[in-house]
Amino acid sequence: MAVTGPTTTTGGAHERIEEARRFVRAGVKGQLRCLRLVVQAGLGPAALLAVALVPVVALEANTQHGLGSLLVFAVGVLALPAAWFWLGRWYAKRSRELVEAWFGVRIPVAYRRAAEPQRDERGHWWTGHSYHSRLSTARAELTVRSVLGDPASWRDGLWLIGGAGAAGVLAVPCLLLTLVGGGAAIALVQELLDGYGYYLDGDLRLVVFQIGLALAAVVAGLALAPRAVRLHADWTRRALDPDRAGLQSKARLTERVQQLTETRADAVGDQAAELRRIERDLHDGAQARLVAIGMTLGTIEHLMDTDPPAARALLSEARQSSAKALQELRDLVRGIHPPVLAERGLGDAVRALALDSALPVDVCVSLPDRPAAPVEAAVYFSICELLANAAKHSGADQVWVDILHRAGTLRVTVTDDGHGVADPARGSGLRGIERRLGTFDGVLAIDSTSGGPTTITLELPCELSSPRTSTSFAKA
Repeated sequence: MAVTGPTTTTGGAHERIEEARRFVRAGVKGQLRCLRLVVQAGLGPAALLAVALVPVVALEANTQHGLGSLLVFAVGVLALPAAWFWLGRWYAKRSRELVEAWFGVRIPVAYRRAAEPQRDERGHWWTGHSYHSRLSTARAELTVRSVLGDPASWRDGLWLIGGAGAAGVLAVPCLLLTLVGGGAAIALVQELLDGYGYYLDGDLRLVVFQIGLALAAVVAGLALAPRAVRLHADWTRRALDPDRAGLQSKARLTERVQQLTETRADAVGDQAAELRRIERDLHDGAQARLVAIGMTLGTIEHLMDTDPPAARALLSEARQSSAKALQELRDLVRGIHPPVLAERGLGDAVRALALDSALPVDVCVSLPDRPAAPVEAAVYFSICELLANAAKHSGADQVWVDILHRAGTLRVTVTDDGHGVADPARGSGLRGIERRLGTFDGVLAIDSTSGGPTTITLELPCELSSPRTSTSFAKA
């Protein structure tokens, strides 16, 4: 028992010393952050005040310089709101960065993007409000309109002044308590040391009491600084993101609408191109052969009585032409929607595709049910394009195709052992696959380093509903 008491007392002393150290470190860090808040908050209003002084000085000098001063005054007046919005965005950006760096809280940015001007048939640029002959003028008008009509820009401008006021209310008192209290304590201690022998008991107690008050002010400044910084961060979040969930959902909704608009335009364009291809193939292929067959049959009618051998030869030629026309129609139908895809599903359709591929293709399918028909068609033709690219460009000896469905997502992986470096920018095939998948909210991921291999992954959100018609985990 004689040893336990002193050991416990020593451990408690160490804990109190460590708590005091943590308190001082947190207080000093808070003081430094308060100083940064004050400096950063003062830069914006100071710069805005400097811009505001330009027209005032120009107006004062008007009597001496005349028209030149009036011109400077007009430029200064026009520059003042521009400087206010620009400095507001600058200060808001710095405030967001500090909040994220200090407390890990990310304040989202949801600025309204300026629209692009549209060019008419006369070469003029339409902004939705007026025409301009120059593109730069039209873009400048749209930029100004987007900034003036953006609530986030107005919040940034108001925070330029409100942030300076918040820093003045929260950070400045903490700094003053520490600086003034510390300076007074140092001065009093120095005075006490210099004239200790001349103090009476009452005067000595007064000086010690004053030193205690000064040290209490320092302690209060150190204690309040971290809380002031945190409160300033909370005010920053409330000012720059008053309705956090609402703004985020609105931004996501806007992004989603834009994405759907783009994918719908791509889908409409692809559909129109496909219709033109079908029309061209019918016109140049089967239709031309059917016309030729009709003309041949007309000739046969005239030759039946006069030259039967020639009529029989023309009949044989017409039969061959009809077989070719039928084959072309079948090929055209297979290009629109392969019968095996409609009858047997995606797995068997890809296996049939693998049998016709120029490269050995290993297919592994794990689909408990069938996806929707549009999704099946999009994935099937995407795989067709990828296998064709592998045969033409990759220099591969083997291709692997894996198709599986997990957690509401259809995932297709196409891997080849070629030389790699697959890049969507080098051709239209991969970009076409991206547009095709984008219609269904699908994504295309490419992993292709120099020297290979190349792995291309397709992912589409979909639900399986149709009965299964193909086997799983089979290979071709």
